[in-house]
Amino acid sequence: MRNNVVKKKMNMRQFKYLFLLLCMLAFPLSLSAKQNIDVKDILWGHIKDSYEWHVTTINHHPVVINLPVIVKTSTGWKVFSSARFSEKPDANGDRPGPYNLVIRNANAKVSPNKIFEKVGKTQVRPVDLSITKTVAVLFIDAIILLLCVLIPARWCKKHKVSDPAPKGFTGLMHMFIMSVYQDIVVASLGKEAPKYGPWLLTCFFFIFTANIMGIVPFPPGGGNLTGNITCTFFLGVTTFLITNFTGTRQYWKDIFWPKVPLWLKVPVPLMPFIEFFGIFTKPLALIIRLFANMLAGHAIALSFAAIIFIMFNISNNMVVNYVAGGGMSVVSVALSVFMMLLELLVSYIQAMVFTMLSSVFISLAHVHAEE
Repeated sequence: MRNNVVKKKMNMRQFKYLFLLLCMLAFPLSLSAKQNIDVKDILWGHIKDSYEWHVTTINHHPVVINLPVIVKTSTGWKVFSSARFSEKPDANGDRPGPYNLVIRNANAKVSPNKIFEKVGKTQVRPVDLSITKTVAVLFIDAIILLLCVLIPARWCKKHKVSDPAPKGFTGLMHMFIMSVYQDIVVASLGKEAPKYGPWLLTCFFFIFTANIMGIVPFPPGGGNLTGNITCTFFLGVTTFLITNFTGTRQYWKDIFWPKVPLWLKVPVPLMPFIEFFGIFTKPLALIIRLFANMLAGHAIALSFAAIIFIMFNISNNMVVNYVAGGGMSVVSVALSVFMMLLELLVSYIQAMVFTMLSSVFISLAHVHAEE
């Protein structure tokens, strides 16, 4: 009992030291924030997609990872590095590049931060297959996910069911996979769980991996993959197709001729219209829920960090700025740590909710006529 108390006191002391260290690291950084900071640019710089991967800025020089640009222009396919685009925008706010290509102004009303080709006095959007930041993060997360799955699969291939349970990383993944499969997939689909389990498990672990990697503040993490509507749209549409293409005859009958009073179906097909409309609202809820939650989490965490820079420019009095900024540095670090811990929880919850609802929607499509 005494040893446990001593350990708890040591853990609390270590946590306090860690928190003070973070505050000490944040304070010198905040002292350098005497210039106006564009919070909007900071937020969108992390959230939006781009043709280069911004890491940090040292002495006003951005450190970026240049990604390959692959476009089909009026003169054919062009493959080059995004480093060939100028960092300084032209008079229109566009970043000029080779082959009469420009990256459109971030404040443009149509296709901001996208590559356009100058053809005469007009700008034409070329066929763009570039490896953007989101695509690069997608490949990295996919490779990490494959390693997390193939390593335990290799162990299973070399061992029998009667062998002792694995330990370490393989044992953790075994426990994690079986927990999701039994508690979510089997609980919803029953006997049909083996048929749809691979897709649902892929959904869970891909979303969870992308969420966790999005919290890591430096490459290969830091990408806002699940906060991109394109990614969540693909996952939601795939669940939509699986649900409706594998639906039973009774499922479609309940949609177009539900068991409700006749006056709700004829002459005005009120209930069939509502049921048919519900087919599309279910995957839409999956798409928007995951996208909005992860996007908001990243925005809030970055906003807390930007509070430091805002407070150091709150007035023209330097003393007031130092007092306000120094005091807010402690508060900002505390809020940032809290948000990061909350993001870890949200990463798991959002992956679980998406997988659970997908399995429920699929199970509802496999109804059979009552005997």
